[in-house]
Amino acid sequence: MNRRDFLLTTGAAVLAPYSMSASAQQVLTAQPVKAQILPAGDPMTQMLGFNGSTPGPTLRTKQGELFDIRFDNQIDQGSAVHWHGLRIENAMDGVPGMTQPMVEPGGAFTYRFRAPDAGTYWYHSHNRSSEQVARGLYGPLIVEETTPPDVDHDLIVMIDDWRLSEDGVLFGDFENLHDQAHSGRLGNFARALVEPETPVKRGDRVRLRLINVATDRIFPVEIAGIDGKIVALDGMPLNAPQDVAELVLAPAQRVDILADIAAEDRISFVFPTRGGPYELGEIPVAGENTTRSPTPIPALPANRTATPDLSDPVRLTLTMEGGAMSQRMRQGLMSEGIWAFNGQSGMTDTPLHRFERGQTAVIRMVNDTRFPHGIHLHGHHFHELDPDGALGALRDTSLINPGQSQDIACVFDNPGKWLMHCHMLGHQAAGMKTWVEVT
Repeated sequence: MNRRDFLLTTGAAVLAPYSMSASAQQVLTAQPVKAQILPAGDPMTQMLGFNGSTPGPTLRTKQGELFDIRFDNQIDQGSAVHWHGLRIENAMDGVPGMTQPMVEPGGAFTYRFRAPDAGTYWYHSHNRSSEQVARGLYGPLIVEETTPPDVDHDLIVMIDDWRLSEDGVLFGDFENLHDQAHSGRLGNFARALVEPETPVKRGDRVRLRLINVATDRIFPVEIAGIDGKIVALDGMPLNAPQDVAELVLAPAQRVDILADIAAEDRISFVFPTRGGPYELGEIPVAGENTTRSPTPIPALPANRTATPDLSDPVRLTLTMEGGAMSQRMRQGLMSEGIWAFNGQSGMTDTPLHRFERGQTAVIRMVNDTRFPHGIHLHGHHFHELDPDGALGALRDTSLINPGQSQDIACVFDNPGKWLMHCHMLGHQAAGMKTWVEVT
């Protein structure tokens, strides 16, 4: 990355200036937009967005309430909208060819679903997503608790990177085979976009909702100026708050933090790199809150989820294969697909497995490649299992590093056909995807 001074500016100019509630039908229009990604005064960038902005507007509702959204496609490619992390009806999941027809240019599709789980989620294109998400088709989706925690500010922090020329043009090499066979499309600019843009006071209690919206980049993040705890991962509350340490977000992962402001002048978000700290963005601190007294960070109320039955689960192995420097490359199989699950690249007519509704599965995800992968399961959350087999945190996207494995336990209780794929979207486009069915 370069032009470090770019990252010292705020990100508000590119953000949508409003939220959309779920009280009545809303329209979400995909269309070309211009965004001020570079600092003010530099050229704007031609992007895609929703309702005239990238990221799109914040969608916000209360737990259990209905979303009624008409998606209008005004771009020159087919598209659809996936509601990432929400355990909703299969027909509303937003995967063309699997859960719905493609929404062709000029077409529309209406999504109606209730939001069963409080937490931090997001929405994004799910057709040619390695391109359309990189071009800006995404936005935050917030489901509020019936009784939200007591905070002075509820702030969304979206972390993204872009591959731009010096004059602000987004490079169009979305199907670059070198990128796809390595770590994916990594940008040369990165930024933490904070919404809403508002100063906070020293002593305030804030909720920070971090979302990695990048197509392929993994972001380790250091946060200076707060004293807080992690209270949720991928939208699902933790049983007990955890220390904020060695925070790493794979693409699509989210982290909720409750924190008290300890800084005198700003909260900063820093991306540690081999070349030194790289500042992603900041939240200004002005003044002092003299009315709030420090109290322990509480746990968030749990969402209603089924407990896996580990006495006799279905046991599966999902092995990630391929990419540069792999056996798949040495065997000359890359022409059939750069990446594969269990030797199969891309979608098949038959699922990885068919589950009876309510069955528990323990899936060992094995990374037999030279690169990390963030594996996302649609329509469900799963427990990452600890090394001793105990149930760990609930997630919808799990980061598995090269040469490592991760066991997950999932209750497949949501009927339908569900995609399972690497959320390094360049890897998904190059074959790392499969599906399961729940009958």
